[in-house]
Amino acid sequence: MAGFRDRGVTSVGQRVIPHPAVTLALEFGSGPLIVDDAAGRQQRGSLVAGLGFGSDALWVRGENFEAVQVRLSPAIARAVLDVSPGDLNGAVVTLADVWGRQAAQVREQLCHASSWKDRFAFVDALLADRWQAGSRTAGSAVDPEVAWAWKRILVSRGRVRVDRLAAEVGWSRKRLWYRFYSQIGAAPKRAAKLVRFDHAIHRLAAGENAARVAADCGYADQSHLHRDVVAFTGSAPATAIDQPWLAVDDIAWPDPEARQRTAVVDLP
Repeated sequence: MAGFRDRGVTSVGQRVIPHPAVTLALEFGSGPLIVDDAAGRQQRGSLVAGLGFGSDALWVRGENFEAVQVRLSPAIARAVLDVSPGDLNGAVVTLADVWGRQAAQVREQLCHASSWKDRFAFVDALLADRWQAGSRTAGSAVDPEVAWAWKRILVSRGRVRVDRLAAEVGWSRKRLWYRFYSQIGAAPKRAAKLVRFDHAIHRLAAGENAARVAADCGYADQSHLHRDVVAFTGSAPATAIDQPWLAVDDIAWPDPEARQRTAVVDLP
């Protein structure tokens, strides 16, 4: 998890870069956190976003908002959120739609916390309690085959074929597609593309050569990488790598494998 705050007014909004996680934003500032999508729909306050934020473009804006952002593995998201990533279908919904009255209670406690350290500790305990309770609920756990396939996609950085995954777990491709989508929130091929993109865009943001990144990440060529970046971000790589939500990743999330609380980031 990480803390974000915006001290000014962002009227136009900042494009959200998709990430291979279920995202939880717990807002508590004096101004609302606002998310707009390409269809003109708007959500305010604390939010839950499905894996990769779905296929729609999203923009974040607000005035003097503060929030604790959590990246949840889709493999444990149902136990924590009490809703399946597949039911989210990549969409952004308000936390109240998922947690009901507890969403307002969480906001109140974050507001009353005296420091970011206390907020992180509160959210950590909250999610741990929900995970423990949810883990005892029938149907909250993903199938072992689905969990294994998701881990294979992560370890391979998206460079794995769906038919090979199906063969390795002993399922048909159709069965893997259905079970994976319903429990993780994206089709296996889409999930693999998202993981591969995430690895590539962070290497580009670190200043690595695009041709080398394309070759190392399994793209057919640099043009293939370019098309993938445009598809996920709506902009060319040179523009995408400077997006604020991506540019602060090395500060807010220094170790993508770590569960530890990280920095508090002031957004421009």
